[in-house]
Amino acid sequence: MDGGSVSERIGIAVVGTGDWGANLVRNFANLAGARLVAVCDADPKRLEKTAAQYPGVKAYADVSLVAADPEIKGVVVSASAPGHYPLAKVLLEAGKDVYVEKPLTLEVAHAEELCKLAKERNLILMVGHLLLYHPGVQYMKKMVTDGTLGEVYYIYCQRVNLGKVRKDENALWSFAPHDLSVVLHLLGMEPTDVCARGSDFLQTGIEDVVFVDLKFPGGKMAHVHVSWLDPHKLRKFTVVGSQKMVVFDDMDASEKIKVYDKGVDRAGEVVAYGDSLTVRNGDILIPKISLQEPLKLECAHFVECVRDRKKPLTDGLDGLRVVKVLDAAQRSLKNGGTPVAIQPLPQEVA
Repeated sequence: MDGGSVSERIGIAVVGTGDWGANLVRNFANLAGARLVAVCDADPKRLEKTAAQYPGVKAYADVSLVAADPEIKGVVVSASAPGHYPLAKVLLEAGKDVYVEKPLTLEVAHAEELCKLAKERNLILMVGHLLLYHPGVQYMKKMVTDGTLGEVYYIYCQRVNLGKVRKDENALWSFAPHDLSVVLHLLGMEPTDVCARGSDFLQTGIEDVVFVDLKFPGGKMAHVHVSWLDPHKLRKFTVVGSQKMVVFDDMDASEKIKVYDKGVDRAGEVVAYGDSLTVRNGDILIPKISLQEPLKLECAHFVECVRDRKKPLTDGLDGLRVVKVLDAAQRSLKNGGTPVAIQPLPQEVA
């Protein structure tokens, strides 16, 4: 463990020590500025196993013990998605700063309630939209913000592989929070409406493949394809702009970002079809991207927010926006792809 005396470090607890929770425990146990005070899990075997790996860390079987522990300032909720809302609510009501894994909740009203609670009590509510801490996504965001891409026309994302087939959630809720969080982050706006189509080939009522289309103000568009029934393993984003295009391929170990100096230029007023449109094929730039682990950066950001009382990059409102899109996409999915409008954030949580 690095950095500072025990009293200076922020006391952290992790609730939920499954596969992903174990990664969070590892990061906080080795993070400068943090002190892993406790782990919590309702599964006795999992709790015992985790506690044995981290001597001196408290092992709690119930979240009420975490909520009552004065040494704990920030709590990470990494339980299964249905547990996110009740666990986060208990912890916020106890005055803890909370970092909830994605999705924030499974219902829009619950996400709104958590945001309102955190706002009223001046507490940190952060959501685990991991990719927003990825240096590759941050590079794309900079290109959008500084105008390098020109006007962004559309974005499309692919998150597919063979397995792991879930029994408690469909591919939309399991995979799409990652992609939707990036799309909303890059465009800096909410969609006006969403439509989704999918199919449940393996288990009745649980879609294995989902295609989501989003419309944004100004005619911008985004498309998200998620599936656990696909021969390819893809984690790819393509952003098409008026000046340049950029591709982020998270499965490429050495060339995660490729910038294409390609486009179609307008020479003037169109008189006849194609007269003033010129296809431009320029160079491909492969920039050097930091290899820092996004999860480590995300965990460090939470500690920094708790310590300095600063707004997280992925705050509760960010989580709420994604849940709103997921909810609309789910309703569209159940109605055969009928577009569903996205409502503005309520005044009391915005």
